[in-house]
Amino acid sequence: MIISSNRSPSFQEFKNFIEAATYRLNEDALKRSAYYLKRNAQLLEDDVKEALEITAEEIEYKIFKGTIKKISGQRFPDIVAGKYYGIEVKSSKDEKWITLGGSVNESTRVECVERIFLMFGKLIEPVEFRSRPYEECLSEVVVTHYPRYKIDMNLSKGNTIFDKMKTTYDDLRLSGDPAIKIVEYYKGQLRKGESLWWTGKAVDNESIEQVPIKVRLWSVLSTDEKGQLTSIGFALFPDLLSKSKNKYERFSLWLVANYGVVPNRDPFSAGGVVTIETAKASFDKLPHVWVNISKYKNEIILNILKSEESVLLETWGVNEISKDRISQWIDIVANLCVLENYEVRDVLNAIFNIA
Repeated sequence: MIISSNRSPSFQEFKNFIEAATYRLNEDALKRSAYYLKRNAQLLEDDVKEALEITAEEIEYKIFKGTIKKISGQRFPDIVAGKYYGIEVKSSKDEKWITLGGSVNESTRVECVERIFLMFGKLIEPVEFRSRPYEECLSEVVVTHYPRYKIDMNLSKGNTIFDKMKTTYDDLRLSGDPAIKIVEYYKGQLRKGESLWWTGKAVDNESIEQVPIKVRLWSVLSTDEKGQLTSIGFALFPDLLSKSKNKYERFSLWLVANYGVVPNRDPFSAGGVVTIETAKASFDKLPHVWVNISKYKNEIILNILKSEESVLLETWGVNEISKDRISQWIDIVANLCVLENYEVRDVLNAIFNIA
């Protein structure tokens, strides 16, 4: 944590100060991109501290000069300035300006802090920094072991979780038990086939993984959502095409844990046979599941290519991921699946147009 001992700046002065430091970080990132690509959230606190100290040397921000200090400990926010103001430092290593915020009860919050800015560093090419009032980028509440805010730096005005709940950030955090009010709100949003799986019990340890706070049946999903999750299922769990009696178990658990959706087997086990036409050949009397392989082939490819290597290692059950991920996926399916009239690899190569 970084703390300022100066207690006199106005909020506007603090806002200008943070925006100037953000500008400085972006200017530095243009010159030292390789440096920032190696940083993480913890190391980034040092960079923010340095940017604040340099910015405080400027005449209009000298009120902050000599007041910035770094303090160890898991406190919220990471930076406190002028007693009543703070900055929480976050980062990501992907294209999204989305990450997890703190728990909704803010038990580690520095008592005197009333207003908080978020400093977010996107640590991929091109490196970029953005700052924004904390409450303006809290889009939803997700559950790890305890409800936490979801941060979205691109969130449009009027779409925060507080706007949806018709309350304010300060009113909710000072309500005594924010989690209960959040549970009540999400209960009021439930539709037929949906329920909340988190009931309000806190657990000390917090996981970095997140899932939606409500659980939905597959049958209530939109057509687009079903298509998206079907293609992800095929991409991550090629054993869905195997003959194993247990082939749905891992995907089902993963789908509930990551998307809060209770699946059914229709996209992967519908009966009957079909004919698949490709640019290379026609294949008849294929199991119906191959309709969805052909239908979502582009989405399957995209999901395979964009997935984290660590995810594929776990879901594919392999020791390494090849540079040619699509061919590796086809090899896995070919080793797990048997067709009566065709070689599985030939059918997949034709569907995915691989020579």
